[in-house]
Amino acid sequence: MEKIEDYRGRLLTEDQVPEHLLSLAIKLPAILEKKGRRLCGRCRATIDLDKMTLPNGASYCRECLLLGRVRSDQFLYHFQQESFEPQNPLLWQGKLTKWQQEISKNLQKNKKLRKNSLVHAVTGAGKTEMIYQVITDTIAEGRAVCLATPRIDVCIELYRRLSRDFDCPIALLHGESDPYFRTPLVIATTHQLLKFYRAFDLLIIDEVDAFPFVDNAILYQAVANCLAENGSTIYLTATSTDALDYQVKKGHLSLLRLPRRFHENPLVVPKKIWLHQFMKSLQKGRIPKKLRNDIEKQRQTRYPLLIFAPEIDTGKELSKVLGIYFPEEEIGFVSSQTEDRLDMVSRFRDGTLTILISTTILERGVTFPGVDVFVVDANHRLYTKSSLVQIGGRVGRSKDRPTGILNFYHDGTSRSIEKAIAEIKQMNKESGLI
Repeated sequence: MEKIEDYRGRLLTEDQVPEHLLSLAIKLPAILEKKGRRLCGRCRATIDLDKMTLPNGASYCRECLLLGRVRSDQFLYHFQQESFEPQNPLLWQGKLTKWQQEISKNLQKNKKLRKNSLVHAVTGAGKTEMIYQVITDTIAEGRAVCLATPRIDVCIELYRRLSRDFDCPIALLHGESDPYFRTPLVIATTHQLLKFYRAFDLLIIDEVDAFPFVDNAILYQAVANCLAENGSTIYLTATSTDALDYQVKKGHLSLLRLPRRFHENPLVVPKKIWLHQFMKSLQKGRIPKKLRNDIEKQRQTRYPLLIFAPEIDTGKELSKVLGIYFPEEEIGFVSSQTEDRLDMVSRFRDGTLTILISTTILERGVTFPGVDVFVVDANHRLYTKSSLVQIGGRVGRSKDRPTGILNFYHDGTSRSIEKAIAEIKQMNKESGLI
């Protein structure tokens, strides 16, 4: 029989709560009336009565339907959070650089002052390690911590790393994960935050500029809902947004910047390479000679090669064609539709795959030591400045190989390419390393 402990801090629909626990929960309105509008009690989306009404006359929310239907003839159920047994779970024995240490101390200070923070640090700066101490401090107080991110793949990578570095149970929550169990440390996709209410004393949002979180009013509401009354939030990003910059300007966020990578080498600056008629060649089952020669030259280094393609069909076709040109290489392709992509990523990391082709699904949150990166059709409309900066950040992350090859192949540069290169150069300039 389910115990109330595993429901504390949660916000659930009637169908999601065991019947014997319903009477122990706090009932909250499922639908709110505000200024003549009907709003979802969970995500605050507007209810369109013409489109969101059940046969029995009850209205419901379509925006957060995948997390369980919120309906006007039922309540939402909240189980009040309680303190945990204080513990010191940190196993990590690594050492922060003096710049990382400064960020870490400021995060601890802001947490005590209940101030929200924005950590704007370059890719490969070691953002994850910089939050370890403030996480540890919060758990040592018997409070709950959630580390949330928009992407499932990033969640799984964070879970892998924190499971190694923390000696406490960690609940991993995403659309395909095991059920939730109560623990002081949770890693979740940002959508899963909608199922918590006043639960976390510390909420950390990693990759805050990534889709689908960026500029998403519903997910920002989820952040507000799940935070404890006196809790604080830390936003982590390598590419800030206008909305976050505005919050800094207004004094609502404390900005902490780090333009240096942990190994104190500069970011690799992308090399723009003109590649004519790439798509036409690919459609004919060929790749341009220039790209083929660059791949041949790169493979002689024996470092792993990660190739980004803007669309799924392009990536699939490129994978097939490269298999013909390079039969001695083990080649894989991953996208949001790849069912075994976690296995693919693992095989690429351990060297079983030597060339991996990916859509932007792997633009952030993953580390492949010593990797080189090619971006084909880099001037495609789907590549934003942010995504190109993140893609470029996959290169040079290893202390053993802080450099690498980073090529942007295009048939006419774009504003995104130029802005990405300018931002990378500016970060290098601010770092004082060049």
